[in-house]
This record gives sequence, C-alpha cells and structure tokens, in this order.
Amino acid sequence: MNKTMQAALWMLGAIFSFTTMAIAGRELGAGFDTFEIMLYRSAIGLMIVLVLVYATGTFRQIGVREWRTHLIRNVFHFTGQNLWFYAVTVIPLAQVFALEFTSPLWVILLSPFLLGERLTLIRVIAALMGFIGILIVARPDIGSLHPGILAAASCALFFALTYVFTKRLTRTESIAAIMLYLSGLQLIFGLISAGYDGDIALPNITDLPLLGLVAACGLLAHFCITKALTIAPATIVAPLDFVRLPIIAIAAMIIYNEAIDIWVFVGASIIFAGNYLNIWVETRKRA
Repeated sequence: MNKTMQAALWMLGAIFSFTTMAIAGRELGAGFDTFEIMLYRSAIGLMIVLVLVYATGTFRQIGVREWRTHLIRNVFHFTGQNLWFYAVTVIPLAQVFALEFTSPLWVILLSPFLLGERLTLIRVIAALMGFIGILIVARPDIGSLHPGILAAASCALFFALTYVFTKRLTRTESIAAIMLYLSGLQLIFGLISAGYDGDIALPNITDLPLLGLVAACGLLAHFCITKALTIAPATIVAPLDFVRLPIIAIAAMIIYNEAIDIWVFVGASIIFAGNYLNIWVETRKRA
C-alpha cells in the first residue's frame, strides 16, 4: 500500500473520532462551559497517555529540546478547540464542520512558508473544490452572523496552524512526545481558563462516560492525524478531513433531527471529487 493511501486510512480513524467527540461535546454543553470540557478532557487524556508511554517504554523518546514548538502548537490547538466546542453547542453540527473545513485552505497557504512544502496546482484545485462544496452545504447568511458561526470559522485558522506545527514536530519528535505534551499543556491551559473565576463545575457519575469519550476520541484523533502527517505532506493530509461533513450531517439528522437536504450531498460530492483528485495524482507520482 502506498503512503498516500496509508495516510488516508489513518485520517479515516480521525474522522470517526472527531465525529464522536462532537456529539459527546454537545451533550456535555448543557452542564459545562468549553474550558471545563477541555480541562476534564485533558486530565483524563493525560492519565491515558502516561499509562501508555510507560507501558510501551516510549517515555524514553520524550525530551525537552522542542518544548517551544510544542508550546506554540498547543496554544493554537487550545484556542481552536475551545472555539470548536462552543460552536458545536450552539449551531448545527454540519455547519460547524463545514466552516471548520476551510482549515485545509489555510494549511495550503501556510505550508510553503512554515514547512517548505511545494504548492502545486492540483493541491490548490483540490482545496478550492472542497471549499466550493462547503459553501454549497453551509450556504451561510452573512447578514445574520451567529457567534457560533464566527467561532467555527475562526477555529479553522487555529486548526490549520496546529496541523502545520504538528507536521514540523514529526520531523524530530516521536508520537509519544507529541501526545504527552498535548495532554499536559492542554491540562494546564484548561485549569487556568476554567478556574480563573474560582468556579469549576464538578462532573457527576452520569457525565463521566461522556467526558471519557471526549478524552479518548480526542487522543485517538490526534494520534491518527499525527501518524498520517508522518507518512504524507500536510497539504495532502488536511483535505482528507473533508469526508467528515457528510458523516456528521447524517449523524446530526438521526440524533438531533437537524435538517438535511440534497444540497448537502451535492456539496459532499464535490468535496469527495476534490479529495479523490488529490489522492489520485499523488498516488501516480509515487507509483
């Protein structure tokens, strides 16, 4: 199996993890603010990562040489993730994902400057096809911008920066190091943000499964993305995330009775076509 297809399979795992996390996050939104969700997600996630790195012996791969890059990456991620959690609680899930998916456009624009990757015509066409599909699905009303729409659109830039700095870290850092810094720094950021007012909502027994699901899915999604980025360039990996859109649209229709129409599938078809074009061209290059 060539590297592009391997990256695509890893991104499939990330897609299902993010979808599950969005649904669990919406359920938690009634009792917790976004900072509290991030706090508990990071606390549970850190425990999981610590067990795994010591059980597998990969703790020996963790150092402090790239701590500044880890810090920058996690500031971007924490900001984007909080905006994302807020958005999933206040606007339709398909719209959140659609606006979030402008992130690959930012990755394509940022990668040549921050990663030194080539900006090819096919990659630009694939990203633009995805963006056109997103506009068809979301059809945003500029005249009445909900704060959740602005949050979802803003998180795309921060997620793009997270992609770029994750790719930079994969050049020198192990996945164990990336995941441990992710969990540890996010926990510190979450504790400061949630506790600055001295009032942190405590979870009850019914909240724990959802918080555990958010934490596990968040870690799994980042593990899958990091694996994909170690295999293929960021400008290939990021657009693969587009396939989340039809999946979340169908899930939201079934679970929350959110409206879905033919335009969702028209837009999704264009998104898939752009991704297929990108993968097909990269596969032929490596054949």
